[in-house]
Amino acid sequence: MSEHVLVTGFPRMIAKRVAAEVLAKRPEARVSLLARSKFLEQATAFAQRALHKERLSVVEGDCASIDLGLSGQEWKSLCRDLTHIQHHAHVSYEGADLALARALNIGGTREVLELARNAPSLRRLVFESTAAVSGDRTGTVYEDELDRAQSFRTEIERTRFLAERLVQRAFDDVPITVLRPGLVVGDSQTGEIDRFDGPYLLVLLVLTAPADLSLPLPARGNAPLNLVPIDFVAAASVAVMDDPGAASRVLHLVDPAPMDARRVFELLSSIAGRKMPRGFIPANVTRAVLRAPVLDRLLRSPRAFFEQLATDVMYDSRAARDILEPHSIRCPPFDSYADATVQYVRDRLAEQRSRDEARETALVDDPLA
Repeated sequence: MSEHVLVTGFPRMIAKRVAAEVLAKRPEARVSLLARSKFLEQATAFAQRALHKERLSVVEGDCASIDLGLSGQEWKSLCRDLTHIQHHAHVSYEGADLALARALNIGGTREVLELARNAPSLRRLVFESTAAVSGDRTGTVYEDELDRAQSFRTEIERTRFLAERLVQRAFDDVPITVLRPGLVVGDSQTGEIDRFDGPYLLVLLVLTAPADLSLPLPARGNAPLNLVPIDFVAAASVAVMDDPGAASRVLHLVDPAPMDARRVFELLSSIAGRKMPRGFIPANVTRAVLRAPVLDRLLRSPRAFFEQLATDVMYDSRAARDILEPHSIRCPPFDSYADATVQYVRDRLAEQRSRDEARETALVDDPLA
């Protein structure tokens, strides 16, 4: 095999999608999937089910550890023939342990950069950042902008910013492409996603509210909502691996014409058969709503997303479009896959209700209860 690609970030869905995309689109590539020991069994099962599984192997390691948690011999062997790195390991959800977030987001980035510097055949490191490195900036944010004295809404956002700053400082000695996706949602065809976070607050609010209730939006809703499906992000990640125009570049993976939050909420309400939303909930009431048990159980960081709803920012993506359009890769508009998004969440909610009902039945039937 003429190419050897290391993919980090398992068990996140983006790592799985990128590994599958590499195997499908690059027949000369073999893929090493880095997985922590606690996920090793899960990673092995994924590899055994994969198409082209003969070219996919699992490597036990940890981005947050020195030398990725590899032995000296393993690290040297990986360096020797590595041609590409797809780095997708990071902590993005609020409520995560901050020490872990710093270790993985910042420390893990340092370790991957060290690996890249010691891989003589490396052709590209693709680094997944986030559009949220713009923090609380408003107006138009350009792809070549990073540090503009912005503040950050959360400590997690700040660690993602610091990680990207490390990467940009390595542009002169490592061939790197930085990707900044907007708010990542499920597959544009199936709706599949690995966790409900961020914008799924809106879907869950619509689907769990009474059908005859005209639900207000939990913010004014006049700011753009920068949604991108995960299959678009995975395809873009693989397409830029050898594109010469993408070297030492930062690319915004966003919808160039995003809907505002109110239009998204109205579209979701229509698909779900709910009344059109009226007005908006004041901030103090919204915070109380976000503490509802069903949302707390299913959502990772609803309060952080609420802050994003109030940030009026547009991400310029001209460089990304110039590079991706020759590969026939474009971000689909949200209204083309909103139905799939709603249906996937609806199905997961039905499964959750079935599990809850089964649990309650088991408790009632327990003779010791």
